[in-house]
Amino acid sequence: MSITRSIRTPIMHRAVEANGFVFVGGAIADDTSVSMGEQTRNILGKIAGYLKEAGTDASRVVSASIFVTDLSKKKEMDAAWTEFFGENLPTRATVGVADLGGGALIEVVVTALKG
Repeated sequence: MSITRSIRTPIMHRAVEANGFVFVGGAIADDTSVSMGEQTRNILGKIAGYLKEAGTDASRVVSASIFVTDLSKKKEMDAAWTEFFGENLPTRATVGVADLGGGALIEVVVTALKG
């Protein structure tokens, strides 16, 4: 089985392909001063780009793990989430955490099938 790593950062690869899946590491918003909904939209746009570069797309996402610092703002996240995925909603877990650093309200990790 081969492993393909792409989009290197100083500490990780944004996407790793193995066994027909693309694993996208945790992504946070570029601007962490905006609302939960706006941070979610920004993150999902970034993830769409990572998936495209790895040869797949959001319609092939099968699973997501989401970490949020304020579960009372989950409805904002849910609205952006369903807007982005439409009928192609993946399985998902949303976990409340104390701090993501740098003002981030949300971090998202996804797994997709290779397109």
